[in-house]
Amino acid sequence: MDRKLVKRRDEYRWLIERTGKMHVDGLIFASESLIAEMDDMVARQVANVACLPGIVGYSYAMPDAHWGYGFCIGGVAAFDPDKGGVISAGGVGFDIACGVRTMHTGLKEKDFLPHRERIADALFRHIPAGVGSTGKIALSIPKLDEVLAGGAVWAVQQGFGTADDLRFIESGGRVAGADPSKVSDEAKKRQREEMGTLGSGNHYLEIQKVEEIYDPQTAAAFGLEEGDIKISIHCGSRGLGHQIGTDYLKKMATAAREAGIELAERELACAPLKSEVGRSYLGAMRSGINCALANRQILMHLVREVFEKEMPGAQIRLLYDVSHNTCQEEEHEIDGRLCRLFVHRKGATRAWGPGHPGLPAEYRSVGQPVLIGGTMGTASYILVGTKEAESLSLSSSCHGAGRQMSRTAATKRWHGKEIIRNLQGRGILIRSASMRGLAEEAPGAYKDVSEVVEVSDKAGLARKVAKLVPLVCIKG
Repeated sequence: MDRKLVKRRDEYRWLIERTGKMHVDGLIFASESLIAEMDDMVARQVANVACLPGIVGYSYAMPDAHWGYGFCIGGVAAFDPDKGGVISAGGVGFDIACGVRTMHTGLKEKDFLPHRERIADALFRHIPAGVGSTGKIALSIPKLDEVLAGGAVWAVQQGFGTADDLRFIESGGRVAGADPSKVSDEAKKRQREEMGTLGSGNHYLEIQKVEEIYDPQTAAAFGLEEGDIKISIHCGSRGLGHQIGTDYLKKMATAAREAGIELAERELACAPLKSEVGRSYLGAMRSGINCALANRQILMHLVREVFEKEMPGAQIRLLYDVSHNTCQEEEHEIDGRLCRLFVHRKGATRAWGPGHPGLPAEYRSVGQPVLIGGTMGTASYILVGTKEAESLSLSSSCHGAGRQMSRTAATKRWHGKEIIRNLQGRGILIRSASMRGLAEEAPGAYKDVSEVVEVSDKAGLARKVAKLVPLVCIKG
């Protein structure tokens, strides 16, 4: 990034000073090396978001930020509906409520390794993955409406898991205010056979080993010990979320024009939160969140089925599930005043600190688990939210490594079979439906996740708890 675009505030914060039509300053969290790697477009997009009506605080970018549609990926911004605040589909992302779910297994590395090949093959057979993948669950439109209204709660009611699972999912597994009637028939048709599927791209199911503990007290509260085997699922709302984004971007372009909102770029299409289009998108987006929560709940059930058959001694329990492509209604203190805000987090994870009433009792004294996904051949991390993140970033943190190379460029540099061989040589088994998909998601196409996490820790956004390394990765 051109240093003329930012002003260094301290070791891990870079300011984009308010100029022109910006209503607030921009703030990027990054180290010296991460800011150097960021494209100039990140600064431009942060500044453009700062021009949207009703924005408060700052327009933020997390340490894993890179160019995206409208908002940068890693972008965070809050809007006050009483000040003409808006909601933007580009500020949520197309894969609504894409997120990470991490599970305990009750197994140690020595218990699992002798069965690794068999488990990898069984998971790959049992869990649908890949572009256009469909599952065994085929739903009518009325039944799908129940999913969109009920989220993971619906899934548990259908026998996909237990009520105890719901305690460890954000919003208790179901976000309020969903309105399936605001979701198009086309979006619903795309989702009818996609519940319980992993999808493609950067989505995965990974079996991991806890390699290092940084914070023993918090790790104990989360149930983490070195040598533990954990399972993480990274996926979202599949075709439904993508179609909701496509549908509403068109409507928002018209709504912004009718409201007299001058957009810095058309990809920032938005609607006032108090407008008909704004309220409709909230209802549709919340339906997308519930779809993603239900999808991950069903996938967890499928994982349980595999382990019950292949390793009956395993106990699959949920550690936590949190999304990183959402807009949530929250209360935050701005300029000494408690405000009701709509916080966009696109490629950014909510990171509540200790004492937050929305956390499970087991975690309330330490803070929220913040789940940071790796890149197939690199580590993943579990962090914990901090109290200072409330004032630093509206209780937001990074979500992963963040791309540093396009998918097209990655396929020109790497080949899928080569990646499988290299990772197998490092003790990581890969099962994938697409060699091209593997090349697109090559670990080298991403930033250094360890540095991203280190910056999040040092900047006070979220504190490091544990490092997990992959043993098996199921990719679409």
